[in-house]
Formats: sequence, C-alpha cells, structure tokens
Amino acid sequence: MTDPVTPRFPYKSDRLKPLRAFCQTVRLGSVSRAAEALYVSQPAISLQLQALERELGTPLFERSGRRLLPTREGEVLYELAQPLVEGLDALPVAFRDKVSGLDAGELNIAANSSTILYLLPPIVDAFRRHHPDVRLTLHPAISADGTDLLRADTVDLAVGSMLDVPGDLSYEPVYQFEPMLITPRDHPLAVKKKLTLQDISPHGLILPPRRQVTYRLVDLVFQQARVPYTVVLEVGGWEVIKQYVAMGMGVSIVSSICLTEADQDKLAARSLAEYFPSRSYGVVVRRGKFLSPQARAFIGLIRPDLFHPRDHDEGGDSER
Repeated sequence: MTDPVTPRFPYKSDRLKPLRAFCQTVRLGSVSRAAEALYVSQPAISLQLQALERELGTPLFERSGRRLLPTREGEVLYELAQPLVEGLDALPVAFRDKVSGLDAGELNIAANSSTILYLLPPIVDAFRRHHPDVRLTLHPAISADGTDLLRADTVDLAVGSMLDVPGDLSYEPVYQFEPMLITPRDHPLAVKKKLTLQDISPHGLILPPRRQVTYRLVDLVFQQARVPYTVVLEVGGWEVIKQYVAMGMGVSIVSSICLTEADQDKLAARSLAEYFPSRSYGVVVRRGKFLSPQARAFIGLIRPDLFHPRDHDEGGDSER
C-alpha cells in the first residue's frame, strides 16, 4: 500500500510569507488588497497562494462576484494559520511587554495641531492616569493627516480627520463636528435670522491655506452653488483665525471642534450644517498592523469597540 503523501513546502524556512499572504487574502477578500496591505506586488501574492494550493493539494479559494472566498479547506487552513501568523507578527511587541511589563513601554501617536489642541487633552489625561508608566509621545503630523508617519512605522496610530481613505489604511470615525460661521459679536451676520451663502458672499473670508481641506470644501460649496466669495486672508491655525475674526478683519467658516466657552465673549457662531457637511474625527491605523496593548488601551478610551482584528481590515484629511 502506498504511503499517503505528506504536503511539504519547498521553502520550509520561509513558510510565514505564503501563510501571511493567505490570511490577508481571506480577511480582505482580494489579492490586490492583500498586496496593498503587505506592500508587495499582486503577482507575488498570487504565486504564494498557488504554491500553498499545490503543496496542500487542494483549492483554497473560490470566487463570489468580485470577492475571493475561502473554500471549506481554506477555512480550515485559515483557522490554523491565523493565530500562528498573528502570533509571529506580534512577537517583538509581546516580548517587550513581557520584559518591561504590560503597562510599561511606549506609545507613539500622530495628530495634527487641531486634534492635539482641542480633541486629545481629556483622552491623554485619562490615559496618563490609567497607564502612568507608558511613555506617550504625540507627533505633530507632517502631512495633514499623519499618514506619512503611519506608513513609516514612526507611530502606532493616528488620530484626526480623513475624507479619502487610502487602501492600505483603516479609518474609524468617532466624533462629528458641525460647520460654523464665526463673526465678531456685533457683526450683521451674527443677528441675521436665516443665514444663506448669498448673505456670506459680500464679506471677506479668513481661511486656512488652500491646500487644507477647509479651504477646498468652502471653494467647492460656493462654486457648486454659483455664489461668489472673497478670501481676504489665508492663515494657519484655528486660534489665529479666531483672533483675526474677533479683530474685525473678516469672517470665517470653521469646524465646531475649535470653539470653546471662552470664545463666546468675543465671537458669534452660526451653524452652516445646511450647506456644509460635518467633519468626522477618529482613529487611523495601517491595515494588518498588530496593535500593541498600549495602543489598544488608548483606542479604548476613544471608542471601546475597536478591538476585533477585522475592524482593522476594512477601510480620511486634514487638520483644517
């Protein structure tokens, strides 16, 4: 009687790559998305999957529309391989945690200046009280949304606002902030009963630089409504913009994230939700990236339900 054939890998020393490619393809449902998450080419992923199917002697995927689904055998392999792959990927962080203690180590977060100034203070305060031994560093975002620092593995996660989510990142919106017109308290628009874009049109706007989302959004809304507008000053930073508006240099359209009780003495704020969409702020992570216990603890203070691995497999812009 012939002995049963035992599946073998011709590259036993490098089993992790095809298994990682397999697990990512199962989780993301396509070879192209798995390739993006792993920073390799689609042909490389395809070859690794074909090698697995040859060595195991069975198809591992079947197509359902545009999505790849695991076969019954593929589901069995995924159940066996997923904990192995995740465990090996998490080994460096797990080792450091064991050596230094689970509540020690460090956490690096990217955020733009608005997020650091207005959104993060209570979250950072709570994290420091619960995890005093973790070295927390807030990195000012070089790009508008901190994605450059995420991709370079300089930070564990980013907190901010995104409009367009790249395929290699996952964005989970948590907070919504209303668009507001701000004027000096004695400005005619502060007391006008119903506010329209035509009412704002004659008044000069103070806006962030045109590369920022707020400027582009204002331009888009006014252009689509075919209402003219004038920008009298471009300047970075909500606090600077609020100060110049209070001095009577113009009016501005801002996100309510930047408005505080202290502003009520010098500024009037009117909702523009009828014309402009709300801005979301939330958590940005790289797809497939293992989150350290410190990162999970911080995210848990923002939104406690963002811990299932699939949350980081499904896939926003700027400071202003």
